[in-house]
Amino acid sequence: MKRDAVIVNCARGGIVDEGELFKALQAGALRGAALDVFETEPPGSNPLLELPNVIATPHLGASTVEAQSRAAMEAVEIVLRRSRRPRAEARIVSAAPARSRAFAR
Repeated sequence: MKRDAVIVNCARGGIVDEGELFKALQAGALRGAALDVFETEPPGSNPLLELPNVIATPHLGASTVEAQSRAAMEAVEIVLRRSRRPRAEARIVSAAPARSRAFAR
């Protein structure tokens, strides 16, 4: 990676090894980092937050009024669509594996 590269992680904490990122930033192997997520949320006393070449923001992408309103409207639309189906089609299937009766107690 080029020394003037900037790491941006706004996907999931843990994708970037924060210990190695810290070392690379301190050594000048990377120009900087912009982080919206961390291995541990909230990040607390994460040493990355003390570096001058790190920009950190709270992971609030879905916490805007617009995003919450959109999510609520989508949920209502799903409920309405399912309520118009015949009962057998409207069943929601759980993603969890079914338990075997042999293991039930």
